[in-house]
Amino acid sequence: MAMIDISVVPVGTKSPSVSQYVAGAVRILKNEPGIKYELTAMNTIIEGDLEKLMALAQRMHRSAFDAGAVRVVTTIRIDERHDKPLTMNGKIASVKKKLG
Repeated sequence: MAMIDISVVPVGTKSPSVSQYVAGAVRILKNEPGIKYELTAMNTIIEGDLEKLMALAQRMHRSAFDAGAVRVVTTIRIDERHDKPLTMNGKIASVKKKLG
C-alpha cells in the first residue's frame, strides 16, 4: 500500500483563486471507485496501489489544463511501506498514541 500527497497549482490564470481547479482535480478522485482520499487546506492525500495513484495524479494534473490553465505545477510526495500496512488513519493514530 502506498500514499501520496498531491498539490495541483495552475499558473497564469485570470484569478488568484485556484479552488475551481482543485475541485476539478478532486472530482476525479470522487468519481473513482475504491479510492480513499483526504482533502486538506494545502494538498490532497490519497492511499492505494502506487501504480493506480500515479495514474490518478496524472489525470488530476491534466484536469487543470482541461479547465483552461496554460501552465500547471504539480507536486507529489510518495510514502510507501513494505514492512506493514500504511494508511492515513494509521499514521495519525501512531502520532496520537505517542502524544498520550
